[in-house]
Amino acid sequence: MSGESGFGRPVKGAAAPQDRAPHQRLALAAMMFAVSMTFIDQTIVAIAAPDITDELGLSSAGMRWVVNAYLLALAAFFALGGRLADVFGHRRVMLVGTLVFVVSSILCGCVPAGGFAQSWMIIFRATQGLGAALMFPAALAVVVAVFPVERRGRALALFFGVSGGLTALGPLLGGWLTTWTWRAIFWVNVPVALIAIALTVLAHIPNVVRRERLDVPGAALVAVGMGLSVLGLQQASGWGWGAATTWLCVGGGLAVLVIFCLYELRVAENPLIKLQVFRDRAFAADSAVLFFAMLAFVPLFFFASVYAQVSLGSTPNEAALYLLYFFIGFAVTSQIGGRILDKRGARPAMLLGCALGAAGFALWAGKLTDLSFSAQWPYVVLAGAGIGFLLAPASTDAVNRSINASYGEVTGITQTVRNYAAAVGLAVFGTVLAHVTTDRVAQTLESRGLPEQLARQAARNVAQSVTGHGDGREPAGEGPIAELVRKSSQALRMDFAEANQWVFYGMAIALGLAFVCALAHPGTRVTAGTTTTEG
Repeated sequence: MSGESGFGRPVKGAAAPQDRAPHQRLALAAMMFAVSMTFIDQTIVAIAAPDITDELGLSSAGMRWVVNAYLLALAAFFALGGRLADVFGHRRVMLVGTLVFVVSSILCGCVPAGGFAQSWMIIFRATQGLGAALMFPAALAVVVAVFPVERRGRALALFFGVSGGLTALGPLLGGWLTTWTWRAIFWVNVPVALIAIALTVLAHIPNVVRRERLDVPGAALVAVGMGLSVLGLQQASGWGWGAATTWLCVGGGLAVLVIFCLYELRVAENPLIKLQVFRDRAFAADSAVLFFAMLAFVPLFFFASVYAQVSLGSTPNEAALYLLYFFIGFAVTSQIGGRILDKRGARPAMLLGCALGAAGFALWAGKLTDLSFSAQWPYVVLAGAGIGFLLAPASTDAVNRSINASYGEVTGITQTVRNYAAAVGLAVFGTVLAHVTTDRVAQTLESRGLPEQLARQAARNVAQSVTGHGDGREPAGEGPIAELVRKSSQALRMDFAEANQWVFYGMAIALGLAFVCALAHPGTRVTAGTTTTEG
C-alpha cells in the first residue's frame, strides 16, 4: 500500500503508511468520539447561557459573541483545516485539533470572574472553533481513507448519524450539568477527548501525507472572506440589516471570497482549494443540497429549544427531550440513507430526504400555535427523518468525488459550505423571529391599553430577551409596564409561537430548494477504481 491512499488510489509524495493495517471499527469509533465534541458544543452553550451571563456579568452582546466566536472560527478556518490534513497527514492534524479543542474547553471552564471574563470566554471559544476546524475535516478524511468505496456509504452514515445524533445530548447535558455548575459543560469534553485519542492510537491509523506547498495567501484570503461575511450575518440582528457596518462586513467578505476564487484559479501548483471539483455536476449538486439543508438543520437546535422554553414553558431538560424526538427520526433514517447510497447512489436518498424534510417542517410549523407537544411530535420526527436521509449521502458523495484523493481538502469545502449556511440561517431566521415577535407583542400590549410608543419599546425588550437565548424566566423589572408584561405572559407565549411559525416555514422552504438542487444531480455513482464521474 506504499504511496497509496487508504483504498488504493495513488497519492503523490505520500509517506509510507504503517505496516500494520488500520482497525476499521476502532478508527471509526475514534473519529466519532472526536467530532461528537464539536456537535455537542453547537447546542450545549445555548442552554447554559443565562447562568453564564449571570455569574460572569456578561452583556447580552457579549454572550452572543461567546456563541458566535465558535461558529466564526469554524467558518473561517475549515478550508485551511482540510488542506492542512492533506499536507501534514489526517491522523496528525486530527490529534492536534483534538488537543487544541480540549485545552480550549478546559480554559473556557476555568474563566475567572471579573472584567476580563468576557474577553477570556470569547478568545477561547474562538480557539475551540479553530480546534474543531482542524479536527473535523481530518477525522472525516480518516474514515474515508480507511473504508473502501463500496463500504464507505454505511460507514459515513454511521459517522454522521451517531455524531449528528449526539447534538441532542447538548441540551440534555447542558440542562443536567448546569444544575451543578455551568463550567462542567466545557469540562465534559475532557473524557471524550481522551477516549478519542486512545482509540486513535489503538486503531493504528497510517499518517499518509502529501509533500506539497501550503497555499498561505489563499488561506489568508478565505479566512478573511469567510470571517467578515459571517461576522456581518451574525451581527445583523444587533447592528440592524440597514446598518452600514452590516453590509460593509457582508459585502466586503463576499468581495474577498471572489478575489480568493480568482486567485485560486491562477495558482498553477497546489492551490488551497481545487475549484475544478465544482465542474463535477454531482459535486455541485451535493454542495447546494448541503447548503440549503443546513439553513434549517443547525439553526433548528437554537430556535426549537427557545420555543420549547418560552412558548411551551419547558425546563431546559424538557426542551432537550423535545429535540430528542427530532433525532429519533434522524438516527433511524441516516442508516437507511447510507444503504441507499451504497446500492443506488446519492440522488434517491437526497430527493426522499428533502421531500420528507420540507413536509415535516411545514407540518410542524402549522402545529406550533397549539402549544402542545403531543400535537407536534409526529412532525418533529418526520422533519428529523428527512434530514437523516439526505445528510450522509450528500456529504459522502461529495467527498467521493475528490480530485487525486484530496479528501481533507474536499471535506473542508463541504464543511465550509455547511457552516456558512448555518451562519446565514441563524442570522436571517433570527432577524425574522425578532421582527415578527416585536410586532406581535406590540399589538398585544396596545390591545391592553399601553400607548403605541411604549408598547413598541416594551415589545423590543421582550423580543431581545426571549430571542437572545433559551431562557424561560419571567421578565424582570418593576413598574406598570413590567407588571403588564408579566400579566400578559400567556398571550406573549402565543405571540412568540406565531413568530416561530415564520421561521419553521422558512426552514421548509429551504428544504424545498434543496429538493430542486437534488433534481440537478446526474444520478451517477462513484465506484471502486474511479475518482469522479461527470454528469
